[in-house]
Amino acid sequence: MNDDEAAAWQRLIAVVELLPPVLDAQLLRDAKLTHFEYMTLMALASAPGEAMRMTALAASTNATLPRLSHVVRRLEERGLVERFPCPEDRRATNARITPEGLALLDAAAPGHHDTVRSTVLDALSAEQLDQLYAIAGSLLERLDPDGRLTATACHPAKALDPAP
Repeated sequence: MNDDEAAAWQRLIAVVELLPPVLDAQLLRDAKLTHFEYMTLMALASAPGEAMRMTALAASTNATLPRLSHVVRRLEERGLVERFPCPEDRRATNARITPEGLALLDAAAPGHHDTVRSTVLDALSAEQLDQLYAIAGSLLERLDPDGRLTATACHPAKALDPAP
């Protein structure tokens, strides 16, 4: 690595290390959820029928099945998620967000969005936000070539608007 590459790499690693605890702290304080638990609930809430096969949920949250099973068990104990046999394949298990899980997600979202805005988005100009989107997209093409994560396929609203 040359000096410029090393400096960019060090800054990226610092952001990757510092951001998760900030997101966890706010969500733990406001909703008693970790960021991973929040993202798990978000994935379920966004799924058709608000349910997913555990293997698909693991893939979409970039978790191993054992890690996800542990997290879903904790969410299930709190009444936020329920597991049930997959109707198409009784050997598989599905998870569904409960009405209590949806209510907690709705209650947690404003604080989470405020934290994301104050920590990341407000620090960037519109041009930098576009650059961040492009940079993250380039990295995701290599890190998630199969497009398992929802983030890999997301597009800014302006990219979806038809040209006038």
